[in-house]
Amino acid sequence: MIESIIIGIVEGATEFLPVSSTGHILITEQLLKTHRSDAFNVLLQVGPILASALVFHQRITSWFFKIKEPATRKELLQILVAFLITGFGGLAMQKAGIELPDTLLPIAWATLIGAPVIFLVERRANQTPGTDSFTWPMVFAVAGAQLVAAAFPGTSRSGACVMAALVVGVSRPVAVEFSFLVGIPTMLAAGGYKLMKEVKAGALPELLSLDTLVAFVTATIVALFAVKWLLGYVRTNTFIPFAWYRLALGIGLITWAWMA
Repeated sequence: MIESIIIGIVEGATEFLPVSSTGHILITEQLLKTHRSDAFNVLLQVGPILASALVFHQRITSWFFKIKEPATRKELLQILVAFLITGFGGLAMQKAGIELPDTLLPIAWATLIGAPVIFLVERRANQTPGTDSFTWPMVFAVAGAQLVAAAFPGTSRSGACVMAALVVGVSRPVAVEFSFLVGIPTMLAAGGYKLMKEVKAGALPELLSLDTLVAFVTATIVALFAVKWLLGYVRTNTFIPFAWYRLALGIGLITWAWMA
């Protein structure tokens, strides 16, 4: 039970930060000398998605009342296009047999490589102020970034999306906001699909077990605070501290993998 709480805290704290939640969960499991089932991990990842939906519930609700406004329709269309590109692209990758490995070394390299990417993107973003509205280049950039994150473990979906949005000239708050809004339907659809597969495979008892539910609730609560914190952080700060963190973590993980 304590292990479930720890894993839930790690998942909730890292899911939406540009630091790779997959890598942190793998590290946590190795330190705890435990390995949880696929059903456990699937439900665990659904928690932060629900947390982000709760944070943006007013924005989501307003869409239904403002559906006749051109700005609202454009916004919904942009989110839908990004969702469809990611969805069909993900299905194509699945049929091609592209799956995320759960070994340490690929995650370590992706974590390390992500550091200079953040440094370079932030340097460019500081030179040119970004726009404070959703743009079509951002839509395609974010959709592509989600596919990259799905193909390379340790990339960090949220980090890749935000960096891609910054590259095409969007401000940090808008980049983070769009990343969350696109991530909600995308990750809910992916999580729902995986949950159905687990149920069909007979994993319902595991999904409803106390330790799985405790991890799910813990991840949801922690992610709720993490999302709110990040939205406030990006208003006046850059992602440079996360780049330094990824650099140190990547070097540490590569050293650990080689010594193992």
